[in-house]
This record gives sequence, structure tokens and C-alpha cells, in this order.
Amino acid sequence: MKPSAQTLEVWGDLACFTRPELKVERFSYPVITPSAARSVFEAVYWKPQFRWQVTKIEVLKSPRYIALRRNEVKGKVPAARTIEQWRMGKAPPQPLWADGDDEGAGRTQRQTMALKDVRYRIHAEIRPWGDASELPAMEAQFRRRGAHGQCIYQPYLGCREFPAFFELVARDSAGKSPVPLDADLGFMLYDVFDLSRPGTSGDAPAISLFRATVTNGVLHVPDYEDSAVMKAVKEAR
Repeated sequence: MKPSAQTLEVWGDLACFTRPELKVERFSYPVITPSAARSVFEAVYWKPQFRWQVTKIEVLKSPRYIALRRNEVKGKVPAARTIEQWRMGKAPPQPLWADGDDEGAGRTQRQTMALKDVRYRIHAEIRPWGDASELPAMEAQFRRRGAHGQCIYQPYLGCREFPAFFELVARDSAGKSPVPLDADLGFMLYDVFDLSRPGTSGDAPAISLFRATVTNGVLHVPDYEDSAVMKAVKEAR
């Protein structure tokens, strides 16, 4: 059973899709990445029985940058095992202090080159893991939730402090035309997890990249299994 395309129009005041090669100072791609687009669909509807495959991104507003300077904490959230011990009361919680004398604690100012006033039309498909008999029901449930503006959590545009708003696009709706944008974006982040099998959200990051080219305001996204998607080579044990 072939999946049908589901479409959301997504917009927001601010967005930041950080380029991985610029780790310290955040610098956004000019267009939303497939992984960020996937997270918007997952915020509306997701089940362990399937994954979302983004197929096409239409840019409805030309990219515009804005420089931001923000305070960020230096520390990192500990491993899930440590947090579980805190929850069970087996170890005292260790907060992330915004101020402190420790070299690795406290906060520091970071420069962010973010996008402002963005709007995209994103197309994606539900790809079941195995049996596809429930695909029509899954697609119908997504459309019901999208039409009513329901979501599991507030979707966001790269950073959680940049909320995303969405609207379901009808299948026969032409809508606004993409902006006349032609750009070779170079290597773009495809995803940060291995999408070849279920249950990967708790795995270590598995970065994948692809060569992104916007033509007439449209970015076509290859399937994760496509040879155009470059993935890390797994070492044999």
C-alpha cells in the first residue's frame, strides 16, 4: 500500500536550524532542515509503528537573518541513567546552575544568526514499520488532528524557544506559490538519528547529510535509504 503525501503549512517569527560545522556560535541554514521538518509532523501525530519521511519543502518567504545574543548555560544535561536515579530517589539531583565559580558551570553569551518571519509548506509521508494495513487509518488520524490544530507538544523551528504554528493543507489546495529562490546550500544536515530502523530516538546520534539544492523555491528531499544521503559507516564488530 503506497502512502499518500500529507502537507502542513508551517510558520513562525524566529527559527534557527544550526549548521553542525558551526558548533559554538549558532548559524542557521537559510531553509528548514528535513530533521526539523520531521519533528513538526511528529509533534502533530506520531506512533512507534511508523516514521515520517519528508519529501519536499516549499519556501513561501525569502530567508532573512537576524543577529541575536543569548545567555546559555555551559553545563550539559546528564545521561538518562543518571536522571532516572534522580527520579527514583537513589541519588540527589544536581541542578544546572546559571551562575557559579566552577569552570564548567555558569552561563556565557553566544551569538546566534537566526531566521526571522519564516513560512514553509512541507510535504511528508507516513512510512510504517512492517505491516501497512493500518496506513489509511493513520493518515486519517493525522489529518483530523492537523485540521483541529492538535499537537502532542508545541512544535518548534530548530530551537524550542522558537515556536512553530501550523495549518493542514488540503490535498487539492494550490495555495501560495513558492518564492523565486534558486540556491545551492551545499551539504545540509539530513537527520541526527538512524532512520533505517524503529526505536532509534534513544540511540547515540547518527549524523547524515545530503546535497541540498533549492530550485524555484522548492527543496526536494531524497528518501533516507537513497544513495544521495550520506551516512556514517558502521564498523563491523
